[in-house]
Amino acid sequence: MIAISGVGSSKDFSCTIINCVPDFQLLFNGQCFPLYYYEKRNVQEQTLFDNVEDEYVRRDAVSDFILKQARAIYGPRVQKEDIFYYVYGFLHSEKYRETFAADLKKMLPRIPLVDSPQDFWAFSEAGRRLADLHLNYETIEPYRKCITLFGAYDNINYRVEKMRFVNKADKTKIQYNSQITIEKIPLEAYEYVVNGKSAIEWIMERYAITTDKASGITNNPNDWADEHNDEKYIYNLLLRIINLSMQTVEIVKNLPDVKFE
Repeated sequence: MIAISGVGSSKDFSCTIINCVPDFQLLFNGQCFPLYYYEKRNVQEQTLFDNVEDEYVRRDAVSDFILKQARAIYGPRVQKEDIFYYVYGFLHSEKYRETFAADLKKMLPRIPLVDSPQDFWAFSEAGRRLADLHLNYETIEPYRKCITLFGAYDNINYRVEKMRFVNKADKTKIQYNSQITIEKIPLEAYEYVVNGKSAIEWIMERYAITTDKASGITNNPNDWADEHNDEKYIYNLLLRIINLSMQTVEIVKNLPDVKFE
């Protein structure tokens, strides 16, 4: 599903893509638009080739109407998935977001079909690449151009308490924990923003030990790493998000230029 920030947000428009059921406030007043959805099967619609054990039938969320429109402009090889990823790519257009910034806070996005088949396929392919990055962020290659400084300890500790910038005015250096500092983080990576905050800073904020005052329950992100026997999980996740951010920024900057009347 493509998830977008909803009406009334005080933050700039943003979107992401998900393959699981989200929290209602994944994005502010968020709304989700699936590639397909499931409907309870109508017995009268069954054919000889249906699996009668399936209680639900899958439906395409991309309409036949828009498929017909797209094929008339871009050719018969256009499929519904191509349109879905075209939308995801188009929603990342910086010019689109800047031109309609005020409107995107008050209403759902309106997505035009570009005139050029070349631009349509460029947006669609970019959308696929972005989707692959954003869905598989836990398995992409960690960013290798940073420098990690380790303290003089016999055993390096990869557990986190709360990540911080070494200097608030300098986001190129993150104090991962008391033993580890990550330097030479490209400032460009912070240009990838979701829900008003860079993806890197979301990781820094959420992967911290916190205790709920009312219940006294402690949330410790190190527990997951311990359970899966992967002491470097959070460390590598931060580097992966840096890589994801750099690749996202590059893809977005190479999207076709769109002219709006």
